[in-house]
Amino acid sequence: MIESIFRLSDGIRYVAVYKNGHLESKSKAALLNSSASETDRYEELLVNPSLLTLASQRGNIDCGGLDYLLVRYGHFFQFILPTRWGHVSVCIEADADPIQIGGRVKSLIKNAS
Repeated sequence: MIESIFRLSDGIRYVAVYKNGHLESKSKAALLNSSASETDRYEELLVNPSLLTLASQRGNIDCGGLDYLLVRYGHFFQFILPTRWGHVSVCIEADADPIQIGGRVKSLIKNAS
């Protein structure tokens, strides 16, 4: 799944799949302004599941649910897609279109499920 996501766009820097409690991730080599792999791990295990829980609970009250989250950090975007088995997280270059790439990721995951 990770390699299929990377093939969606040259603007993808990093992909993580957190599936049924198991984390797999991969980054492109020699990235400028990349975060440390250890902090990426904690982001996927702690931060992103927490953000998804909070946003999902809010979305379920009267907003029609949660589709995805998009975070804009200083050097890149982080697209986070909740799934029934966990989440998919894709780091996207700052000069790429995160909505377009996120839509491609969403379609790929939907078709793979």
